[in-house]
Amino acid sequence: MADLTDWLFQKTVGRHIPLSVHIDLTMRCNERCIHCYRVIERRPELTTEELKALLEDVARAGTLYLTFSGGEVFLRKDLFELIEHARRLRFDVRLKSNALLITPEKAARLRALAVRQVDISIYSADPAVHDWVTKVPGSLERSLEGAALLRDAGVTVKLNCPLMKQNVGQYKEIRALAERLGVLWGFDPMITAKNDGDTSPFKLRITRKELRQVLQDPALNPHHGKSAPAESGPGYVRPDLDDIPCGASHNACYISAYGDVMPCVAMPIACGNVRDEPFAEIWHRSPEMLRVRSIRIRDLHTCSTCAASPFCTRCPGQALVETGDLHGPSPANCEHALVAAQVAGSSVIPASMLRS
Repeated sequence: MADLTDWLFQKTVGRHIPLSVHIDLTMRCNERCIHCYRVIERRPELTTEELKALLEDVARAGTLYLTFSGGEVFLRKDLFELIEHARRLRFDVRLKSNALLITPEKAARLRALAVRQVDISIYSADPAVHDWVTKVPGSLERSLEGAALLRDAGVTVKLNCPLMKQNVGQYKEIRALAERLGVLWGFDPMITAKNDGDTSPFKLRITRKELRQVLQDPALNPHHGKSAPAESGPGYVRPDLDDIPCGASHNACYISAYGDVMPCVAMPIACGNVRDEPFAEIWHRSPEMLRVRSIRIRDLHTCSTCAASPFCTRCPGQALVETGDLHGPSPANCEHALVAAQVAGSSVIPASMLRS
């Protein structure tokens, strides 16, 4: 399966096919999470008919994986109509939700529509902490009830938790909670900026010490126990200079609730709006999309010769938001890479770079 996935990734990148598209259906939400990237604008959200036409456009462009997110997707009264339309177009559909509005009937309908997975945001196994993050009393209990209803209906569920200063010490309890429920789990130690580039959520990011503690857990760190290549060190040059930094603009993109097309949800570069021109025109000809698509690892100053690159998951969008430079390093990703190298016991990273 891994070989097939890699083949599909390479083929779609080479042919510039938008294999994966993330669409925010609404920016409205029934929670007010302290870290959220959503920004509500004074523009009308895409209508049912506009979204159906958009789905037909991205289907013609070759999209297979479709993510509906928000905001809270279940606040759209036409959600099931949109899912039905997407399934008729043979999309693999995934939802992101807080599950507050899940009922047995809705769970059963999602199963009947063969929705592949529902990701539910959980911030702590402690109601006081979770509800403080969401600003909605009782939200943890309701979200877990929704998760159980989905699980019992036969829908795959994943509990996702962004790690912040407020909850980083509780990730093991969240993992145990997921295991008791019999559902998947995932953690992300990277808090991102808002859709408009506002970096205020950055103050919630965990410290280097906390990050080190997290990455020492093999279950959370894919680099745990992995040493850097023997040839890395002073004068190191990455062997993948002709590769792309990530799939954004190559085989993946993001479309906002207002119709703006961007290379990625983490990369606030508006390349066009589907209300003004067809999706395919934006995808294939937008100067902004083509500019992002032209970037190769060799174009990334600092990153192309960094000895910590084997441990790095650099995000171009993060680099742009943090520094204003799409071609430069992301300080947050740099810190993560250096800590991962330290946890792995790498001897090729200068000690001065690894100090807290």
